[in-house]
Amino acid sequence: MTDSERKDVHNSAVPNLCQNCEARHRGICGVLEESELLELSRNSRQVVRKAGEQLINDADPIESYASVMHGVVKLSKVLEDGRQQVVGLQFAPDFLGRLYGRESNLNADAASDVELCRMPRAALEALVAKNPALEGRLLEQTLRELDEAREWMVTLGRKTANEKVASFLYLIATHKDPTHEDSAISFDLPLTRSDIADFLGLTIETVSRQFTKLRKSGIISIKNHRHISVADIEKLRRSCGYGSRIKS
Repeated sequence: MTDSERKDVHNSAVPNLCQNCEARHRGICGVLEESELLELSRNSRQVVRKAGEQLINDADPIESYASVMHGVVKLSKVLEDGRQQVVGLQFAPDFLGRLYGRESNLNADAASDVELCRMPRAALEALVAKNPALEGRLLEQTLRELDEAREWMVTLGRKTANEKVASFLYLIATHKDPTHEDSAISFDLPLTRSDIADFLGLTIETVSRQFTKLRKSGIISIKNHRHISVADIEKLRRSCGYGSRIKS
């Protein structure tokens, strides 16, 4: 626990919801002063959504934003004929919404059970206008999402089916453990095989075959179809098509 987190626990000026939020210090609220947290929390509310529930519909007017407190959110676009493309995933403590936009330009669904902290559009935008640090934190996430989108273009356009599936698993693993402190990691898949296929531009059958190949090669183990264990995260990374990291 950091010094700032210890201060929160013993300071009644910080709202209870914020004190108990594991994502706060790494998310947008981590740059807010206590008075700003209190101001924002007066109108914010915590909501829980089950896996599969829609959070945002494409072209809906934007009336609120949210921070992901727990779980995984799936972002997608759907064509007129019903074909779907999963275009991104969001994890705690990502910011969900299109700042200053008039309407949403994609669908957002709960890939797993999720907890969100919803905040009114007007309240957040007022804070952004007077807090450069908050504006900077939001810009950092926007740039990170842009980098991830460019990286995913390479994955979809140039990588083999095996490298695509390995890249998807590496994406989930590194969001679960951003510091890469542990060489071994376990997690539950936040997407169904069908959604993974949509995300990677593959068929369900191809996705299943690549999971089997990765399992037989000893890179992953699978339990109950959804629980993945990675014994060596660097070995998984190399399976994504990257070379070995150069250690200093």
